[in-house]
Amino acid sequence: MRGAYAPASRLSSLRYLSGPAGDDGEGRLTLRGAVIGLFPGQGAQRVGMGRSLAEQFACARQTFEEVDDRLGTSLSRLCFEGPADRLELTENAQPALLACSVAAFRAARERTGFEPAALAGHSVGEWSALVVADALDLGDAARGVRERGRLMQQAVPVGAGAMAAVMGLDPAAVEVLCAEAAAGRVLSPANLNGAGQVVVAGHTDAVERLVVLVKERRARAQMLSVSAPFHCALMAPAADGVARFLAGVTLRTPSVPVFTSVEARPVSDPADIGELLRRQVTAPVRWEATMRALGTVPAVLAVEFGAGKALAGLWKRTVDQPPVLSVGDAEGMPALQEALA
Repeated sequence: MRGAYAPASRLSSLRYLSGPAGDDGEGRLTLRGAVIGLFPGQGAQRVGMGRSLAEQFACARQTFEEVDDRLGTSLSRLCFEGPADRLELTENAQPALLACSVAAFRAARERTGFEPAALAGHSVGEWSALVVADALDLGDAARGVRERGRLMQQAVPVGAGAMAAVMGLDPAAVEVLCAEAAAGRVLSPANLNGAGQVVVAGHTDAVERLVVLVKERRARAQMLSVSAPFHCALMAPAADGVARFLAGVTLRTPSVPVFTSVEARPVSDPADIGELLRRQVTAPVRWEATMRALGTVPAVLAVEFGAGKALAGLWKRTVDQPPVLSVGDAEGMPALQEALA
């Protein structure tokens, strides 16, 4: 597999960790409420993510072990040590984010004893949500998102597709401009993120025309440094590949409500879950609508589990209540414990 490490023996990248395993049962708190779990998507990855979790929490370390074993590669070492250019490859970034998010969720739940009220993930983060809701086995999800990433990268020749972020225009206005700039090419909203941000994706020349149109209207637009035009019709071959993969794995009814960002609603039927994961590859991420739907769920806290803080920032600017925290490493645990005390 391009960009992957050679197959490694079990936990080869984890044995070198010198930190203590930790007694994660100490200091458990009684939860007076429930938590909304948010799981980030591609772009949040960074070298070093998950390392402190694996050093200090046995359940997190075991999560990375399982992913390493199922992928037959030392993905954990790539998370902890890089190099960054290999971690950023789509086929590596997606399973790496999955592993880090699931590890953070498991460690936080073991340490604080919280109960999730609802879960949602941005793009590939939805696979993380399904894993912690027991709808999908971690090993199957790791293989699935690696394949998803490989297929998405291969769907469009390098340079043929692009993405851009538009700020200062509402989604309806951006959609109109997409139709104007497309000129027979593929161009559409890809991420409806809220807080005044819409990301578009499509053929490179169409995206470049859109950027000019946006600036003519005195709004802001910026080309993004991405490896492929995600969440648009150009990803149709990848969506078909995801469907073929899912046909060979078991999907179950989630134990916790999982909100799909394709339709901004909770999903429970396994067949529905599989179809939505297929559609997700080409459909826009309706993250603002998903956040607003989640905001109606009774909970004391929203928590972004995994690398980065982008989803917490969007939550603050869009929903705001309940309050939100980011927990992507061991250093985030004290604030979570305090918030749930």
